[in-house]
Amino acid sequence: MNGAQDLGGMMGFGPIAPEKDEPFFHAAWEKRAMAVTLAMGATGSWPLDAGRYARESLPPADYLSSSYYEIWIKALIKLMLAKAMVSEAELAGGQAIEPAKPVKRVIKASEVPAALAAGTRCDRPVSQPARFAAGEGVRARNEHKITHTRLPRYARGHLGTVVEAHGMFVLPDTNAHGEGENPEWLYTVRFTGTELWGPQADPTLTVMLDLWESYLDPA
Repeated sequence: MNGAQDLGGMMGFGPIAPEKDEPFFHAAWEKRAMAVTLAMGATGSWPLDAGRYARESLPPADYLSSSYYEIWIKALIKLMLAKAMVSEAELAGGQAIEPAKPVKRVIKASEVPAALAAGTRCDRPVSQPARFAAGEGVRARNEHKITHTRLPRYARGHLGTVVEAHGMFVLPDTNAHGEGENPEWLYTVRFTGTELWGPQADPTLTVMLDLWESYLDPA
């Protein structure tokens, strides 16, 4: 949540106008882009958070000029190059040159519906007490990491109220970079619109964010 994709909630980048009766896909290649990305994710070559980081760390000019599924494909290429699963020469030529690198798993078409329905579990057994409780005031830390984080830029430094403690979940900040799961407590925190965007914001607006414990300090 540090790159161009984190401009949501920033002045000049909204509101978003939904497309009327928007289809799931605008072109046939988008279906293939989604399928290839999910199939590669199912190989277990990288965690979900690494895929998110690959997308968000694209150069801003490239990110902002690309469509949704173009971003997916560019991130997939980035991951595959990093894992030596494809070469620049193969990308340029559009065909395989070297033998395929072994992967942990190859998902079959018949397995896809069940895999999508099951999702990816990121909760882990609780190993320590929660630092915060429902109703407690907290402040999101004003940190601007150069690595992956799920703390939105527009919430940093602002006051909120804990709505619910959900248990311990994989910490994206480390998991995205191969530094371990390091599970932490995850909380839903409510922020008012005026706290996030000042007195000119809609006074009836509230924003709920799911935030890890290391993102928060006592109010």
